Amino acid sequence: MNWISNYVRPRINSIFSRREVPENLWKKCDECGTMLFHRELSENLNVCTSCGHHMALTPRARFEALFDGGVFVEVDVPEPVTDPLHFKDQKKYPDRMKSAQKNTGEKESMLVAEGEIGRTPIIAAGQDFSFMGGSMGMYVGNAIIAAAERAVELKRPLILFSAAGGARMQEGILSLMQMPRTTVAVQMLKEAGLPYIVVLTHPTTGGVTASYAMLGDVQIAEPNALICFAGPRVIEQTIREKLPEGFQRAEYLLDHGMLDRVTPRGDMRDELITIVRMLMGQSPAIKGDLPAPAPQTAPAEEAAKE
Repeated sequence: MNWISNYVRPRINSIFSRREVPENLWKKCDECGTMLFHRELSENLNVCTSCGHHMALTPRARFEALFDGGVFVEVDVPEPVTDPLHFKDQKKYPDRMKSAQKNTGEKESMLVAEGEIGRTPIIAAGQDFSFMGGSMGMYVGNAIIAAAERAVELKRPLILFSAAGGARMQEGILSLMQMPRTTVAVQMLKEAGLPYIVVLTHPTTGGVTASYAMLGDVQIAEPNALICFAGPRVIEQTIREKLPEGFQRAEYLLDHGMLDRVTPRGDMRDELITIVRMLMGQSPAIKGDLPAPAPQTAPAEEAAKE
């Protein structure tokens, strides 16, 4: 009787009362292999707490950490023609789009928003690499033009976070036409005298690097981000030579004059606030986001006023 009550019954109860454990509670770092608890990783902006490896971060999560209080308003982007080439590979282009929308919860690979950072109004645009590799299609072109026009209208700087595998093959030549379109949009900002700051994240490649991603007044990158037009593997196969260590990574590009800064994600917000206010001719931001203290009056002056 003791064996049944002490072992069998608790065993049966544990089987039927076992709780489901979510599969995404832990994530393995691609760089060092450390298992990271999802909440701790999220609080650290998807940066490995063990080795500092910067993992992918969606534009929405990035903007929540960037804007004051996580508050921002999305900017409307004109919708392009759906499936202009009636493209089909392993599946139809509209089906691939629906799958990406379902997996990411976003309607496209770029998010445009307006808000304040350090009490400084800005326009921000961010690419989502998890949405079809952040590929540049007509929507991305429309988004950058909408961001530039909104920045000119409100006289605000534009900060763009790039993350892309290049042009979207399902839109063919129409995707390549976004390179000159976005270049014209950047020129609009320059003619209006407004800062255009680019933050290059891992990876930024292809036609994106050959257009709006390398046209910033200030070029910043996250640590160890791959930034290139053709990837290192393609170059090695073409020239049949071994490339230098860290070739086309952010630190390599910084050493060779292609970037202005390489800034860790945790320091990026303060860095952007400082640069934006400097370029806009404003005074440095007040730490702690508090109003300036009232000037102190001497006791003798107070007595004289009475």
